[in-house]
Amino acid sequence: MRVWQISSFGIDKLEFTERPTPVPGPGEALVKIHAISFNYRDLMVVKGTYNPKLKLPRIPCSDGAGEVIAVGDGVSLWKAGDRVAGIFMQNWIDGPPTPEKTKGALGGDMDGMLAEYVVLHEKGLVEVPEHLSYQEAATLPCAAVTAWNALAAADLKPGGTVLIQGTGGVSLFTLQLARLRGARVLGVSSSDEKLERAQELGLDAGLNYKTTPDWARWAMDETDGEGVDLIVEVGGVGTLARSLKAVKMGGTIAQVGVLTGSGSGPGLAPTEALPVSLILHKQVRLRGIYVGSRQDFRDMNKAVSLGNLRPVGEDFPWTHAREVLARMENGAHFGKLVMSVG
Repeated sequence: MRVWQISSFGIDKLEFTERPTPVPGPGEALVKIHAISFNYRDLMVVKGTYNPKLKLPRIPCSDGAGEVIAVGDGVSLWKAGDRVAGIFMQNWIDGPPTPEKTKGALGGDMDGMLAEYVVLHEKGLVEVPEHLSYQEAATLPCAAVTAWNALAAADLKPGGTVLIQGTGGVSLFTLQLARLRGARVLGVSSSDEKLERAQELGLDAGLNYKTTPDWARWAMDETDGEGVDLIVEVGGVGTLARSLKAVKMGGTIAQVGVLTGSGSGPGLAPTEALPVSLILHKQVRLRGIYVGSRQDFRDMNKAVSLGNLRPVGEDFPWTHAREVLARMENGAHFGKLVMSVG
């Protein structure tokens, strides 16, 4: 089978090569991958900034969807022909996270989905919603489950307000899932064009932070001085200070990304001193979100099916992995970046 693998770090060094097609053992299923999608984590893994000590070679990418081709002895959950996606952390089946459950992340701790065929434990898969194509289903495992759990962290009620940063995968899934909950959604971006596209998906109000840098003040104005119930933070240290200014008293900041590292990053504000006093004064709940469990994925899929939610992204050929990663690095994408395998 054909795979993309990391033999040495760097986008240009990503290799398109051959490996033996795997065979499922007891409790395992062989899946023919039809589509994969990229996350910012995948870019960091390929470049070597996520884990410089990563054991190589490694097949990257946590997100993919495909068809069960064969199963090993003892498998009861799946049969040939089932449409499935892999879960991000293969050991996190249900319940709260533990160190043991959060091991076994695809495309990091173990080989990922950027291959024509993969073998995974039967509990490392979920059925995908019937109305989605393989390309749409491939976008769900990381970004959508992260957005789902970010919303759950805030116990968001209808009429509540959510703020998203940028128009990447997690942000747009937050927008779509929040609208299913009856929430109002604000968004900031460096692109008026992307904000207009987000408004077509249900964004209630948007701000270009390049032309109006103080988006925290704008968010306060949009909420009549009260502040935002939930901010889904993809930036990290470069945006957290402003998020603390924009969130309401007793509100929630779901920290889901670190796009800014220790300085500024794509589509985000420059680093500001962290106003720790605001955490205390506003009694803010600062919650780290690292994807979620298999059960979280299954629960989210019910909402996706009932709401007829359709993920947003761009589709590329199987041979374009380097080009897709470069597009992600440049921040040129809207929603998810997907590759059809084959």
